[in-house]
Amino acid sequence: MENNMRDKFLFFRNFKTVADKLPDDLRLKFYDMKISKLDEILKANEYPGRGIVAGLSADGKYAVSAYWTMGRSAGSRNRVFVTENENGSEVVRTKAFDESLIAGDPSLIIYAAVRQLGSKTIVTNGDQTDTIFEGLKKGETFEESLRVRKYEHDAPNFTPRISSLLNVEGGKYDYAISILKSDCGNGDNTLRFTYTYDNPQKGEGHFIHTYMGNGNPLPSFEGEPEKVEIKGNIDEFASMIWSSLNEENKVSLFVRFIDIATGKYEERIINKNNRPVRKLC
Repeated sequence: MENNMRDKFLFFRNFKTVADKLPDDLRLKFYDMKISKLDEILKANEYPGRGIVAGLSADGKYAVSAYWTMGRSAGSRNRVFVTENENGSEVVRTKAFDESLIAGDPSLIIYAAVRQLGSKTIVTNGDQTDTIFEGLKKGETFEESLRVRKYEHDAPNFTPRISSLLNVEGGKYDYAISILKSDCGNGDNTLRFTYTYDNPQKGEGHFIHTYMGNGNPLPSFEGEPEKVEIKGNIDEFASMIWSSLNEENKVSLFVRFIDIATGKYEERIINKNNRPVRKLC
């Protein structure tokens, strides 16, 4: 038994050693069994809800962030991403496309989705963006800042709050992803999970979304963030996501590539209700 276990260990260790020395495209093929295709996941799910991706570009030069919104109701579909300048820093917000169609609690659909704090980029699906921003300024960690929040108050769905934090500093990069959700629909209990990735791999990222699929009530995301392949430049990556999202339910998409060496970034915003936005910072 011991020899058998040792042989298996040596096999997988040698397998990894060989695979890690291959060119990026061949290395990804070796690990393909573990890495999902983001476009295939999205095409197979008509309503994954809002989604966040964080990872590293295939060439290892860029920290990659993506966030999109989806909607089933007229109110949820009545949104666009806009950029604003706040104290010298860009903020990406959701905004009503037609203000006459705003209904219900606007805080659930109108919020700052992306904020920058020094070397840190905060991307979330709700107003917890501001909670994280203020917490980090006070010296709290990503996880600590979210302890005062819970899932969204939209019973019976209890939509999860999903968040990401990308840290690019001194030529190094790491990221974290969080989800706050109800306990299988039990609104009296909040489940909190934080996943940290301190050594991102080329061409790999992690994907989390609010719902497992369509339904009434909507079933919350289950499991760990899915490991997904990241390939292409910013336009190719953004186009892949946008074209893979359900045509009827997709609303807006934000994608940012951050140069790890310089901290400068390039981003794309696509709104179903108006034309794409290209930006360099």
